[in-house]
Amino acid sequence: MTAGTGPGRVLLRVDTGACCRSGACSLVAPDLFDQGDDGKVVLRTPHPPDDLLEAAEEAADYCPVSAIQLETLPE
Repeated sequence: MTAGTGPGRVLLRVDTGACCRSGACSLVAPDLFDQGDDGKVVLRTPHPPDDLLEAAEEAADYCPVSAIQLETLPE
């Protein structure tokens, strides 16, 4: 994924059913992810701004169950 795609051009998705409550996402990218009372991931925004794309990718990479997906939207 390449930075500079413009705000809203990337869609961030989480599979809360697959979430194992590791908390890695909220540690790596606290502006994008939080944890609910049950410990599962809470997505703060589905469209990360350009300055948070790298953090979103890193969070997806660190998720032990691949519950975080990033998709580049067509222009």
